[in-house]
Amino acid sequence: MTQTFLFDLDDTLLGNNMDLFLPAYLQALGAHMASYSDPRRLVKTLLAASAQMLANLRPDRTLEEVFDAGFYPPLGIEKERVRSLLDTFYKEEFPKLRSLTQFRPEAVELVKTTLVRGDRVAIATNSLFPSTAVLQRLSWAGLSPEEFPLALIPSFHTFHFAKPNPAYFAELMAKLAWPEGPVVMVGDSYNDDITSARQAGLATFWVRPDGFSLPENQPLPNGQGALAEFLPWLEAADPDTLLPDFTSPSAIIATLRSTPSLLHSLSAGLTPEAWACRPTAGEWSVIEILCHLTDTDSEVNLPRLRKVLQDTNPFVPGMDTDAWADARQYNLRDGLQSLHSFVSARLELIAFLESLSPDDWQRQARHAVFGPTCLHEMAIFAAGHDRLHVRQIHQTLPNHDPI
Repeated sequence: MTQTFLFDLDDTLLGNNMDLFLPAYLQALGAHMASYSDPRRLVKTLLAASAQMLANLRPDRTLEEVFDAGFYPPLGIEKERVRSLLDTFYKEEFPKLRSLTQFRPEAVELVKTTLVRGDRVAIATNSLFPSTAVLQRLSWAGLSPEEFPLALIPSFHTFHFAKPNPAYFAELMAKLAWPEGPVVMVGDSYNDDITSARQAGLATFWVRPDGFSLPENQPLPNGQGALAEFLPWLEAADPDTLLPDFTSPSAIIATLRSTPSLLHSLSAGLTPEAWACRPTAGEWSVIEILCHLTDTDSEVNLPRLRKVLQDTNPFVPGMDTDAWADARQYNLRDGLQSLHSFVSARLELIAFLESLSPDDWQRQARHAVFGPTCLHEMAIFAAGHDRLHVRQIHQTLPNHDPI
């Protein structure tokens, strides 16, 4: 059985104390761009824009788009005017920060061993940096993608959410086509790596920093210890305990938020022909899947859930939504306009779920197919429906790279 491992980068695979690295990075960037802005003002604006990235919940705005809107206009700078200057910074100045980091040979050995075993390895670093800054730090860690077939490397160009938002992990899983089998997040930050991954439904291994103990009133990791202790722990663990569990309200909402973010990533490179291409007779195209998800949200999921909340143990009839694809001619619709409709419908569904109290999640209903059920179980089905169709999208576009 293929296993999937999500490895944090800084202070997990690479020795890199961010309390030292970030001030040096900001000082170097401010000095490099001093001809365009006072360094202190630039750093303050950059930090504010970074906070906006951390807070982003829009699945139709990449973190780069969020950053650009919060960084360049307040400084009165046009991005295109400083693009070459920034390219020079990351080519000539950023590499000098390598001296602040420490190579960890045990990290290279760990990744190499897992890949040789046939496991899937993805990098789960926070998605607040441009790709060149991530790739350079991977190289400093001895884990260049040219040498190691890493399944995914997040950056602010390609991601919509950042740690510690559980949607970050759901987006990562969606980009990996919601892999089957055990999935383990490995990282050093209890808040960013362990708590948020657990909230997204993933098993975790805490690379415990020296002198740290388990926080109180936080989700427990499945395992903990030094990075070199991960594989021995894994070999002793029951694989069934490492299977994802996406049934908690936080995991459900994270899953539902991740699907439009994946489709937004895909939309940047899809031609009208690719949107409407059916892989085989009887299989849906991407636009048909997208429209199906939209209409299911607006005409099935949300009305049903509202009915369960408003009425006492209501009867929920079954609906044949598959027939809508041909009847409503989904395949003739515009991809980007349909994506906009999906985002609006999905955000309305998420807002409803986020407004629920713990008691609301347990509201009872009678389903025509499933029998006695509750609002929570119906939301679980909705999130599972998303995962099914995300896998279908990946199969429909096997040669398209959405990440």
